[in-house]
Amino acid sequence: MKYKVLIVEDQEMPRQLLEIFIERSESFEHMASVSDASLAVEWCRSRRPDLILMDVLTEGEMSGLDAAAEIKKESPQIRIIIITSMPEYSWLDRAKACGIDSFWYKETREETILSVMERTMKGERVWPDAPPEVRLGLARSGEFTERELDVLRELLTGDSNSDIGERLGISASTVKTHVQHMLEKTGFKTRTELASVARSLGLVIK
Repeated sequence: MKYKVLIVEDQEMPRQLLEIFIERSESFEHMASVSDASLAVEWCRSRRPDLILMDVLTEGEMSGLDAAAEIKKESPQIRIIIITSMPEYSWLDRAKACGIDSFWYKETREETILSVMERTMKGERVWPDAPPEVRLGLARSGEFTERELDVLRELLTGDSNSDIGERLGISASTVKTHVQHMLEKTGFKTRTELASVARSLGLVIK
C-alpha cells in the first residue's frame, strides 16, 4: 500500500518535479496538488492524505506554516513536511512549534525529498541544523545576531525606529544601533538598501 501525498506548491516547476518524484516512487502515490495553503486545509477536511508537502509561501494570504498548524490541530495523524527555498531563519522554530514533522530546503544537496519523505513516514523528524547561509553585501547571514535579524525584518515595514522598538520591546536608540551594526557588516549605505536586498534573498520576510 502506497502513502497518499498532497502537494501544496504554487510554482509550476517545483510542483511538477515533486509530482514526478512521487510518480516514480514505489512508496508514494500522488493524490492532488493545490497552489493555495488555505485550500489544503479545506481539502484535508474531506479527504485524508498520509503526507503533505507544504511550501511556506503560496498563492493565497494564508502561509503554509499557518495552514500546517491548522491541519495538525484537526488531523494530527497527517504527516507534514515543510519545503521552502527561503532562508528565513524564524521558520524553523515556527514549524517545530506547530508540530510539523520534517523540514526540507529545496536547494539542499544533502538529502533528496524522497528520502526525507520515507524517513518521515517511519516516524523520524528530519530537520536541518540551520537555514542555508546567504551573502548580504559583505557579510554572510550567519554573522547576524537573532536580534539584528528581528530588527531587519521590521525594517521591511518602513516604520520609524520608535515604532520598531515598541513592537520589539527595545528602545529606538537600540534599534538604531542594530541597524548601524548591520550596515557596517554589509557595507550598505542605507537601511532601505539593507532591507530591500535582505527581502529579495528571502533572509527576512514580513
